[in-house]
Amino acid sequence: MEQMIGESELHTTARQIRRDIITMLLEAGSGHPGGSLSAVEILTYLYFREMKVDPADPQWPGRDRFILSKGHAGPALFSVLAERGFFPREELLTFRKIDSRLQGHPDMRKTPGVEMSTGSLGQGFSVANGIALAGKLDKKDYRVFLMLGDGEIEEGQVWEASMAAAHYKLDNLTAFLDHNGLQIDGPVTEVMSPEPVADKFKAFGWEVVKIDGHSFPEIRQAIDHAKKTQGKPTMIIAETVKGRGVSFMENEAGWHGAAPNREQAEKALAELV
Repeated sequence: MEQMIGESELHTTARQIRRDIITMLLEAGSGHPGGSLSAVEILTYLYFREMKVDPADPQWPGRDRFILSKGHAGPALFSVLAERGFFPREELLTFRKIDSRLQGHPDMRKTPGVEMSTGSLGQGFSVANGIALAGKLDKKDYRVFLMLGDGEIEEGQVWEASMAAAHYKLDNLTAFLDHNGLQIDGPVTEVMSPEPVADKFKAFGWEVVKIDGHSFPEIRQAIDHAKKTQGKPTMIIAETVKGRGVSFMENEAGWHGAAPNREQAEKALAELV
């Protein structure tokens, strides 16, 4: 079931999700802020405007499916799921704690609303293919949404999965590439450049759309385009800013996998009002 909220409410929700991400990482003392913060608008739009989901029944057969292949951005997904009502927001403070349902990477066995346990980069893509293909074979009308990181697409499995998705004409699959340009070791183009990304996915048989990944109208337009595309999957290349919303984290590879201390978290939260 979609939850239709206006654009101003989307911005308010995204700001709260960013605050939750910072608070979670401070409490845990570890985690990945950069790529969590860059993905917020996409996840917010999917869960609050686009996807058919039922927080009271996470396994509802008619639901749309979302796979976070870049599983290290789990704090963003957990914050969105909590805000959407899959579990109490207070539980976010248990992130990465022993026996918590919210571990460092998403765990489908523990966390309501998580479709796939991810973290080993590239594997979520193959799972999304399988879910989309099953939907086709079973003649179901659910849609599958996938998020990849741009460092992640250095994995060979990503390109095998890309080829398979186009081969099976998975037009019920829409993928987002969180194209923030940085990975843990530095700029993606310097570590192992996958560019030109758009041309590669087009060559593999995908419909390709480029957007500002922090613009709700552009996210909406891209998804609408994907839903009208027949006979092939759609890759939405979302230009984003790593660490978005926190000035000292933005475009800094060092914040890929480092939690803020209390002083830094207080400064970040002061910016996210």
